Amino acid sequence: MRVYDIIYKKRNGNELTPEEISFMVRSYTEGTLPDYQMSAFLMAVWFRKMTGKERAALTSEMLHSGTTIDLSSIKGIKVDKHSTGGVGDGPSLSLAPIVAAAGGIVPMMSGRGLGHTGGTLDKLESIPGYTVVIDQTLIKKNLTDVGVVIMGQTEDIAPADKKMYSLRDVTATVDSIDLISGSIMSKKLAEGMDALLLDVKTGKGAFMQKLEDSIALALSMVEIGVNLKKAMFSYITDMNQPLGNAVGNSLEMIQAIEILKGKGPSDITELVILHSSRMLVMSKIAKNQEDARNIVQKMIHSGKALEKLEGMIKGQKGDPGVIEDYSLFPGASIKEELRSPESGYISDMDALTIGISSVLLGAGRETMESKLDYGVGYTLHKKLGDKVKKDESILTIHANDKDKLEKAKNKLKEAFKFSKEPVSIPPLVYGYVTMDGFTEEVHPRP
Repeated sequence: MRVYDIIYKKRNGNELTPEEISFMVRSYTEGTLPDYQMSAFLMAVWFRKMTGKERAALTSEMLHSGTTIDLSSIKGIKVDKHSTGGVGDGPSLSLAPIVAAAGGIVPMMSGRGLGHTGGTLDKLESIPGYTVVIDQTLIKKNLTDVGVVIMGQTEDIAPADKKMYSLRDVTATVDSIDLISGSIMSKKLAEGMDALLLDVKTGKGAFMQKLEDSIALALSMVEIGVNLKKAMFSYITDMNQPLGNAVGNSLEMIQAIEILKGKGPSDITELVILHSSRMLVMSKIAKNQEDARNIVQKMIHSGKALEKLEGMIKGQKGDPGVIEDYSLFPGASIKEELRSPESGYISDMDALTIGISSVLLGAGRETMESKLDYGVGYTLHKKLGDKVKKDESILTIHANDKDKLEKAKNKLKEAFKFSKEPVSIPPLVYGYVTMDGFTEEVHPRP
């Protein structure tokens, strides 16, 4: 088998065999395939696309390039959720304990912040002592004892994906739907799950800003999962404005706790309930979405979901005292209001710009070596479409550095536009994707 022939075949738009894909991935992972040939292959994939069979083969090969977590000894359907990321996108922090409280088993492998988007692991690490990298013995113990674990990827999980992603990053092939799908699914499948709920974002603050691209990405990942015998379902949700009222690691973690206390903002709470309910259906704990929704609300109102969060924090060596004492979280020494320059309605609240400004503030990473400030971020008082008066506070900036505050504030001002007339608001959810394709099912923002 020759590398040249495989690149030539894909360059001409022909379907590769699983053996050819395996040969490319294994050779590159082992170091016998040079960067320039893998770069040519990745670019050929970017231009010529992959079939569903090719994506499944690519994902399977990246998945089996390293260690996988065997959870077969734990009874029940293991269900996870993955979001493609956004600003204020923290539903996983609340829904995982809810599903566990209802009897689900939730092994969740999450990531760190990427660009303007926040990372679930970064938010959890704002909890003093919380450990995201844990061994398989502790993973299984926590899933048995508590029913939920939210962990990070270890070095030996999907090393092929890690190496290929680094090359994609410098060859302008990151935004290939086929390669994104394989990258995400190889890591999720490595954690030993049986069912996966996807939340694919669309809009200004999402990686896929066009609805049709978000649908295509969701369908690609659903197909991979089904081809590898996993239960799959994907929602397409809005990311034109931040989700919830908090942006920043400690602030979003506090908001997640408030959701479990029944006091969370309406939009993110609704998404948490929707996602949790679907996960219970996928776990066969509930027969349908309506029954599942009733179960979810009982888990919140009874306090059982909050108890599961406490158990998860303890199980991963964090301080559960944060649930009742928010002062234990890293905080901010400076608080400043961003005020409306005019009266009217907020006609634009650009999630991308808000996310970039939060990185300037220190809530995200400008480089891989950047050190996070867990206490900084924004508390939103107004959302898209809200009526404001001149000089009324739109949000509170939480900062620990005056220079960073000014840079972030100047960027933040670019995110907002105003109208004298009421404006239309994008829905919370546009619809869902299964193997049958996209079904429009609009959920307005509550």
